[in-house]
Amino acid sequence: MATYEELLKIRRSVRDYTDQDVPLELIKTLITESTFAPNGSNEQPWQFIIVRDKAYMKRISDESKKNILEKIKSDPQSPIARYETMLRMESFNVFYNAPCLVIIAGPKEKNNIRADCALAASYFMLGAAARGLGTCWINLGSYILNTEMRAKLGLSDDIEVVAPIILGYPKSIPSPPKRKPPQIVAVIE
Repeated sequence: MATYEELLKIRRSVRDYTDQDVPLELIKTLITESTFAPNGSNEQPWQFIIVRDKAYMKRISDESKKNILEKIKSDPQSPIARYETMLRMESFNVFYNAPCLVIIAGPKEKNNIRADCALAASYFMLGAAARGLGTCWINLGSYILNTEMRAKLGLSDDIEVVAPIILGYPKSIPSPPKRKPPQIVAVIE
């Protein structure tokens, strides 16, 4: 088992996977472990959706691409506009053809929902890395507006998709990018 320091260094954003399926029980174990993440008032508001059907993942990708392109059309200055060329490519799959997608979501009305789900996502990704799996948080995959698709995914109108995470066995692990030193703006002793 990797040390904590080693684990931080091997957890990378992976976008190239083998075709090997990740066992459902392993995915469930990672999800269970992620629920040990800290969360506001111990509400544990997160919900998890597992998608292992690659054709359905492609449908979610196409839905997200369509909705992002509409957003760019209405606001060309949006920071997300930098992805427009890539999103217009029919062959581009926002989930990089990974074998599995785990969506972490939760009630919109919870004050800490984004932080709580982000912490669960961090635990999920570190747990996956510890087992030799790759992950990547794909925010482009969170633009799911189609009512029927949301219903099939168990996403009612009051639920926000926070962290769509792809999961699989990586073909290779990317090298870590150079990190900037932390900006410690004050030390009060």
